[in-house]
Amino acid sequence: MELAEVQHSQVVAWRRYLHQHPELSFKETGTAHYIEETLLAFGKLAVSKPTATSVMARLIGKKPGTVLAIRADIDALPIQEENDLTFASEIAGVMHACGHDGHTAIALGVAKLLTDHLNLEELEGEIRFIFQHAEELPPGGAEEMIAAGVLDGVDTIIGAHLQSPVEVGKVGVVAGPMLASPDIFTIKINGKGGHAAEPHRTVDSIAIGAQVVTNLQHLVSRHYSPTEPLVVSVTKFISGMTHNVIPGSAELGGTVRCIDPVLREELPKRLEQIVRGITDAHGAEYELDYVYGYRPLINDKEVTGIVADSIKEVLGEEALYTIKPSMAADDMSAYIHRVPGTYFNIGAGNRAAGIIYPHHHPRFTIDENSMRIGVKVFIAAALKIMKLR
Repeated sequence: MELAEVQHSQVVAWRRYLHQHPELSFKETGTAHYIEETLLAFGKLAVSKPTATSVMARLIGKKPGTVLAIRADIDALPIQEENDLTFASEIAGVMHACGHDGHTAIALGVAKLLTDHLNLEELEGEIRFIFQHAEELPPGGAEEMIAAGVLDGVDTIIGAHLQSPVEVGKVGVVAGPMLASPDIFTIKINGKGGHAAEPHRTVDSIAIGAQVVTNLQHLVSRHYSPTEPLVVSVTKFISGMTHNVIPGSAELGGTVRCIDPVLREELPKRLEQIVRGITDAHGAEYELDYVYGYRPLINDKEVTGIVADSIKEVLGEEALYTIKPSMAADDMSAYIHRVPGTYFNIGAGNRAAGIIYPHHHPRFTIDENSMRIGVKVFIAAALKIMKLR
C-alpha cells in the first residue's frame, strides 16, 4: 500500500482541479474531457466515451478471466459554494457538494497505480473503470451507460461514497439493503373555484389537498408496519393567487422511498387509493403522475465480504463499521441490480478540523486523507477479486 501513499499528492491535485471546475448532470463535457486525457496519459488503457459526458477505461489482460468494474460518479450540484478554499468552485452556482470530485480522483488514482504495476501478460481478465455522468439528476446516467454496454461481460462491480458525517479513518459496509428507491409523485386536484366569502359554492382544492397530505402520512404508520423502511414526504403544495379567491386547482408533489422491491410495486396503488377516496368524497377530480426513480441498492453478500476483508487488511479491524440502511438513493443500484457488487462508505469528516457539514450543503468539503484510504481499499479489493493476492 506504499504505492497509494506515493500517489496521494496527485490524487489531491486531481480532486482540487475537479472541485474548481464543477459541471451539472448531463453537462459534464469539460469534466469528461479532463478524465479522458488523464487516463490516456497513463498508457495501456483502452479509453472510450460510452456517452457524450462519460468515460470508460479498460485495463485488459492477455489471458481470459474475471472482469471487475470500478464505478465513480462525476457530476456536481446547483449550489453556490461558501467555502473559503484556494480551490473553491470557479463556476457560479455550481459546486461539488457531494464528494463526486473525490470519487473521481480516487478512481483515477486506482487506475494509475494498477496500470503502472500490473503485468498485462500475466493479468487474467480485465479491470474496467466507469466514470459515470449524472448521478444527481434522475433518470441518472447509470442506465444510459448500461445501455451503451459498460457492463457487458462484467462479473463484479464495486464503488464507494465519501461520507462527511463519518470520521476519516472509518470505512463502512453492509451486505443486503443499503439505500432506498427515490420515487416521485405529482398530484393535481381539480375542484371548483369561487369567492372566499362563499366557500359552500366551491369545491375547495386547498382543503381537499390538505386532507390528502394528512392521509398520505397514514401509509407509513397505518397501512404498513412502523418497522418497515418507508418514507412518504409531500414537499410541494402550490395553489391560489390571492386572499379572496378559493382556487379551482391545487398541485402537490413529493417522494416515496422504500427498500423492499415488492412493497415498492404496491405503493403507487395505495397512494392512488387514498387520493381517489378523498377527492371522490368531496366532488373533486384528480390527476396522478407517479415516476419510478432509481432502484433500491442491495449489496451482494459475497462481494461485500471481500471488501470487508480488504478494509481489515489495509486499515485494521477497528476501521470497519456496519452501515445502517438509509432512505437516500444512488443509481449505483442500476449496476448492482444486474451483476454482483457492493457499494461502501469511506469516512471523510474531521470534526477537529471543522469538516462537519453535510452533503449538499454550500460548505460541504472532505478530509482529503479519505482519498488515500479509498485508494488503498479499492486496490486491495481489486487484487482480491482478480485473485492476484
